[in-house]
Amino acid sequence: MKIIWSDFASKTLIEIYKYHKEVASKSIAHKIKTNIFSSTRQLLKYPQSGQIEKTLEEINEGHRYLVSGNYKIVYKKVIEGILITDIFDTRQYPIKINDPTRKSSK
Repeated sequence: MKIIWSDFASKTLIEIYKYHKEVASKSIAHKIKTNIFSSTRQLLKYPQSGQIEKTLEEINEGHRYLVSGNYKIVYKKVIEGILITDIFDTRQYPIKINDPTRKSSK
């Protein structure tokens, strides 16, 4: 089993890094990015360890999430392994995770 990052999740992580590098520091941005990557490693052994993502239940794809700091790491199990589909800032309005304009703007 392996961890796979969707293009959207990868772009979101890059934006998170750039934002924190600009408003805080390069070391803080690196620490946040490293913590997010570290959090995903547990999924290799325990793919069901995250909670069910209630805001995505309606699409019935088995999305779950882990939390790393202020970020929700949204994932689902696929044939190839674990697909990270989104990194979502938990300080946002929760239903925004379903906003189609959010995904098309990246």
